Amino acid sequence: MRRLVAAGCAGLVALAGSRGAAAQDTTRVNEGVRVGITYTPGLRPGLVVVPGPGLDSVRAIVRRDLDYSDRFEMITIADPGGSKAGTAQAGGPLNYGLYKALGAEFALELLDQGGRVTARLHDVAQARLRKEQSLTLPPPSDPSFRLQVHAFADEVARWATGVPGIAATRILFVQNGRIYQMDSDGFGIRPLTPEGQTALSPAWSPDARRIAFSRFANGRGGVFVQTLLTGEIVQVPGTETGLNITPVFSPDGRTVAYAHSDERGTDIYTANVVDRCCVQRLTAGRFSDNLSPTYSPDGSRIAFISTRSGPPQLYVMGANGTDQELFAPFDFGSSGSSFAPEWSPDGSSVIFHRDVGGSFQILLLTVAGRKLRQLTSEGRNEDATWAPDSRHIAFVSDRSGPRQLWVLDTETGRVRQLPTPGWARLPAWSRRLAGAPTNP
Repeated sequence: MRRLVAAGCAGLVALAGSRGAAAQDTTRVNEGVRVGITYTPGLRPGLVVVPGPGLDSVRAIVRRDLDYSDRFEMITIADPGGSKAGTAQAGGPLNYGLYKALGAEFALELLDQGGRVTARLHDVAQARLRKEQSLTLPPPSDPSFRLQVHAFADEVARWATGVPGIAATRILFVQNGRIYQMDSDGFGIRPLTPEGQTALSPAWSPDARRIAFSRFANGRGGVFVQTLLTGEIVQVPGTETGLNITPVFSPDGRTVAYAHSDERGTDIYTANVVDRCCVQRLTAGRFSDNLSPTYSPDGSRIAFISTRSGPPQLYVMGANGTDQELFAPFDFGSSGSSFAPEWSPDGSSVIFHRDVGGSFQILLLTVAGRKLRQLTSEGRNEDATWAPDSRHIAFVSDRSGPRQLWVLDTETGRVRQLPTPGWARLPAWSRRLAGAPTNP
């Protein structure tokens, strides 16, 4: 379960549950909650990446990134080797009529011009060049190559739609007690913590330069912050004793909130990790467990899980612990337990998973109206995390067998799998990485 460990914690609620073809969850109605997403094809603009010589890896990454943004109907054409498809090699005029007939509203050229790559985005309907930009990319063997290409693809998405893509991001996940990171498209998997240690509950800092996680040994565990560029690891104040789990950074990156469990119960605390001081207790859980905090983007509120009403459910409070109240509606005896909330980057909603008919499913709570929408229905689905566009989520699902990572576009319902070498859990999606370390 995302940012949650139940084993070995006396008094902590035992919570069960801790690249494939694109698909959609089947739409149905269950207990008054709308399941799945209805999408009408043809509403997205068609985009074609113009074939041309060279830049094969760049062109493949950019095309995949634009596809995974789910903002375009990608049009695939074979390279006819000449006049009909345009003149990508020379950067000359395109055959706008051909691309219009194929249903494209945009055509993207990627040109190799003496060591520099030039992107030219064409407005097919108006038969004109819309935007052009050049940059120098490092060689493909350079550790920063893929991230720079991803960032370039995000910029192309912004040219066409006004909103940048989500390619220049990374996803943390846990496998066999070790934290790994991958690019948003599932490539570039590498470990961040050593073998032989049990690390769980990874969380990104807002600038993606640090991660927080829980590390366990002998039934106890502390929360640590690791600086990715240097590898420096420091323990979060207040986590030296007991079991400390589910860390999360505040939006300004100065504070980490976490759950601390000892013989008195499980409660949410905060600590200043910049000045290494100022531990503060936010909840009082003598007869309940409180854990899995997640900050609102403005830092004013924290959503969290509590058992104060019986089964674990979603609550909210001020960032200083005041005004604690039930956040997501539920029917006692009908609605199942809820876990692992995460506030969307735009502040409009919170995702979490709940037991629905004996299986965990991902739910979305709109903050303004406190309405629930069920996003998944196939298999067991849990531990959802937001992409920076507040549109895509990564989550854990057993829909294909072993628990793997999947990505869902909450607007179209498109689902795709992220490849991992084995079982994966506890994903955490970073914000956009422009200017962040490349972690060579």
